[in-house]
Amino acid sequence: DYALAGGDNLAATITTHHLIINRNHILVGGIKPHYYCLPVAKREEHRQALVEAATSGDARFFLGTDSAPHLDQDKESACGCAGCFTAPNTMSLLAHVFEDAGALDQLRAFASENGPAFYGLPVNTGTLTLKKQDTPVKFPSKIETPEGQITVFDPGFDVFWSAE
Repeated sequence: DYALAGGDNLAATITTHHLIINRNHILVGGIKPHYYCLPVAKREEHRQALVEAATSGDARFFLGTDSAPHLDQDKESACGCAGCFTAPNTMSLLAHVFEDAGALDQLRAFASENGPAFYGLPVNTGTLTLKKQDTPVKFPSKIETPEGQITVFDPGFDVFWSAE
């Protein structure tokens, strides 16, 4: 609402995980540190409002992945790091969300065009192809690094989109 009321000089980035989780994903059945992010996910009605904004076609909303590849040992601690590691599956997850909202035609602008336009930057010339698969796409659950493991964001549902 704030971004919509603010005029053309105000925009909002929306993270992939905020389009998918609400506070129940973090808290119900015990705290799930890999869903902990800042700002903390709110109620389901707020998640739905973010989906509506992201898929609306309004150029003031654009992707801000805020992908946070924190080591598991840092996420799973008394003072766990905030953020979700969505880089490996962001585009596939966004395709799922936008398809569910009946707005696949708005995905390109949200993910690739609205942000650069707002900041007066050129649009990236690189491309990727999203393909709808017949079976769920498998994403790695963990990434191994020399420092330790990093858990990849798990949306909690099957995703049928691959990004190439």
